[in-house]
Amino acid sequence: MNSEGAQPTKVLVVDDERALAAVIASYLTRAGHQVSQAHTGPEALDQARAEDPDVIVLDLGLPGLDGIEVCRQIRTFSDCYILILTARGDEVDRLIGLSVGADDYLTKPFSNRELVARVQTVLRRPRRPPAAAPAVEDQRVFGDLRIDAAGHEVWIGDHPVALTRTEFDILDVLSAQPRLALSRRQLIDAVWDTAWVGDEHVVDVHVANLRKKLDDDPTEPRYITTIRGVGYRMGRG
Repeated sequence: MNSEGAQPTKVLVVDDERALAAVIASYLTRAGHQVSQAHTGPEALDQARAEDPDVIVLDLGLPGLDGIEVCRQIRTFSDCYILILTARGDEVDRLIGLSVGADDYLTKPFSNRELVARVQTVLRRPRRPPAAAPAVEDQRVFGDLRIDAAGHEVWIGDHPVALTRTEFDILDVLSAQPRLALSRRQLIDAVWDTAWVGDEHVVDVHVANLRKKLDDDPTEPRYITTIRGVGYRMGRG
């Protein structure tokens, strides 16, 4: 629920099942969000551009343009949180959705209360940092990799690296304690929420995406090291 006087957070619900979309929208509205709906892929893109939502609840099975392509295109102009909805057993679609920029997923059938709780969880993570001069201690350097934790910016040498909100948050948590190996569960608690429930291997997908964007070979990692049987740790660059 939003604090008094604050602007309501905007959620776009995208599902071709209009009855289901309406029910989801009703629950989210009662939770204090400003909710709009789209029912096709092209509609979803148009509304995402026009409304600049904070969260998009995105079904992958859409007419006109499938949800994976919608997610891919949204990531070219928006850093909003994207929660994808997948049918039970569609692991491939789920992994592809995460690989093109979705932050989280929910498997159908799900309870509407669970979906609202998941939306509330991602909204506890600030979408954009407050405007402020970055502190010196927030500049973290690992070889050619430079992380501005306050400004939410990442560079390799002189080249900026575009990361999703979740990818940046994982890198932020790892780089804040570079000598510490963190388990998947510890990363989930820090990045998602301690109440998050789901497949912890979602962390592996986001780390793989992060490594690709950092041009970090997992067989000879410079920036993110896998600690077998434990989890992940920052490399020295």
